[in-house]
Amino acid sequence: MSFPRRAGSARDQGTAAEPRGASAEDRALVVRLLARDQAAFESLVRSQHESLVQLALVFVRNRATAEEVAQDTWSRVLAGLARFEGRSSLRAWILQICSNHAMSRGTREARSTPFSALVGPDETAVDPGRFEPDGHWADPPHAWRSDTPEQILERAEAMACIDRTMADLPPAQRAVVLLRDLEGLDAAEACGVLEVSESNQRVLLHRGRSKIRKALEKLLAGE
Repeated sequence: MSFPRRAGSARDQGTAAEPRGASAEDRALVVRLLARDQAAFESLVRSQHESLVQLALVFVRNRATAEEVAQDTWSRVLAGLARFEGRSSLRAWILQICSNHAMSRGTREARSTPFSALVGPDETAVDPGRFEPDGHWADPPHAWRSDTPEQILERAEAMACIDRTMADLPPAQRAVVLLRDLEGLDAAEACGVLEVSESNQRVLLHRGRSKIRKALEKLLAGE
């Protein structure tokens, strides 16, 4: 599965907002890494390696291959660190390197899919009949009892439901949800990592989130 670089991508059309850019902490870390600070590099790998594996798994067949992609990504990060310009956060830059490498690896594994097929213009995650003409709910989501969001997420079955639903999302939706909701990237950074337009990113995020919410509604309603 690949996200093709073509007209309509974030690089061609731009995004609604510029990436947040590198923080002072990012720049300080880059200086330490360029100085071959082994402790700094090991700390960075510990904090970010699993994120790279999870992103790679969107594009490649199995975890073993995703681990290879993540390991290769760290080699590429070190090789390219002197060219880091700070236009995005350091984490977003590393994720983009991983994404590009994983896409190429997935293509070599003959998993390439046209991006238009991943977006799907006629797909609706939530029944339009549940909304009023002004966009408000006509048929609101099922009440999640008296639980707070934190209490819901602490329930093992809810987390398992989220994991299953994430795994079943179409690759493009899964990638955007992972970057925005699990990795905490802003919209512009996610567009840069995946090289998609802001509008595509927004649609994919909405669809992915809606499917996860729908699955949680069913679970918490006892269905």
